[in-house]
Amino acid sequence: MGRNSKARQAAILKHLQTSGRAAVDELADAFETTPQTIRKDLNALATVNQVIRFHGGAALIAGTEYAGFSVRVEIAREEKESIAAAVAAKIPNNTTVFINSGTTTAKVAMRLSHHVGLKVVTDSVFLANEIRSFPGLEVMVPGGVVRKADGAIFGQETVDFIRQFRVDFAVIGAAAIATDGALLDYDLREASVARAIIQNSRNVILSADSTKFGRAAPVCIGQIEQVDTLVTDKSCPAELRALCAHKGVDLLVAA
Repeated sequence: MGRNSKARQAAILKHLQTSGRAAVDELADAFETTPQTIRKDLNALATVNQVIRFHGGAALIAGTEYAGFSVRVEIAREEKESIAAAVAAKIPNNTTVFINSGTTTAKVAMRLSHHVGLKVVTDSVFLANEIRSFPGLEVMVPGGVVRKADGAIFGQETVDFIRQFRVDFAVIGAAAIATDGALLDYDLREASVARAIIQNSRNVILSADSTKFGRAAPVCIGQIEQVDTLVTDKSCPAELRALCAHKGVDLLVAA
C-alpha cells in the first residue's frame, strides 16, 4: 500500500470521527479522488475493523468499546430519525413504556412529546432530563451508578427496580446484531439492564439502524426472537430480512 493511500485512509478515519458516517461520493469530493479509490480505502479500513461498510458509504466502528456519545449520535443520523418516527407511531397513548439508554432510543423518546397518559421508565438520566417537561408523560428512573459518558444508569439496584414492572412496551437498542440473531453490547453492566427490560415487557421493539447487522460486540443481551418488532432503515440487508422472517420477528422498514 502506498504512502498516499495510508495518509488518505488516516484522514478518512479522522473525518468519520467527526461526522460518524459518510457517503463514498462525499469522501471522493472531500479528498479530490475517484469513488473507486475511496471504495478501496473503505474496504481496506473495514478489513482491519476500523469502519463498517454499508451500501454507498461507511460508518465509524468502535473497536472493543463504544465511541463517544456525540460521535454515535452522528452515525446514521437520518436513518435514526426515520426509525424514531416509526417506533413512536407504534406506541399508543395511556400505556407504560421502558426506554433503554441509547442514541436511537433517545430519538424515539423525543418523538413522544404529543403522547398523553404515558408512564415512561428509563435507565438514562440524560434521556429523563430531555423528556421530563413533556406534559403527557410521567418519567421514572431507577437508582444505580451513572455512566459519565452518556448518563446511562446500571447496577443491581437498576435491575431490581426494573423487575418491579410489567410494562406494555419496551424500546431497546443494541450495539450489534449478529448474523445468527444474537443481540450484542459492549458493557456487561448495561447488558444486564437490557436483559431485565426485555424480560419484563409485553411487547419489545428493537430500534436499530442497518449498519448494526453483522457487527461484533463481546456481550450478549438476548436473541432476536425475544423481540416482537425490529424497526430499521431502508438499507436493511436481505440477510436481516430473512433472519426476521425465520425467527418470527415483525420487520418494519422506516421510510
